[in-house]
Amino acid sequence: MSASCSFRITRTAEDLAQTLTAISQRLVKLEQRLEALELQSTNPEVNQTDEEKVMLDGVDQMLQECKGLLNTSSNDQTNDELWVEDGGDQQGMAA
Repeated sequence: MSASCSFRITRTAEDLAQTLTAISQRLVKLEQRLEALELQSTNPEVNQTDEEKVMLDGVDQMLQECKGLLNTSSNDQTNDELWVEDGGDQQGMAA
């Protein structure tokens, strides 16, 4: 039974690591895109359209969401561990 639990923990940790890697890569791409758009917007020769401004705002919002996910992922993992430990106590009390 402990081998099964250990496998699930390992699998969950691997899935979490893959998710964090994907989010980190997406964050890097968004930051590069935002930087390129900001460079374009500072160029006095080119006027920024309303559509470009909306795109910049959307990219900035997605960056903030990704950073928030990355920052809270360690907190979520800690909370999950606490939940598993608490769940084990409750099962022992029910039995």
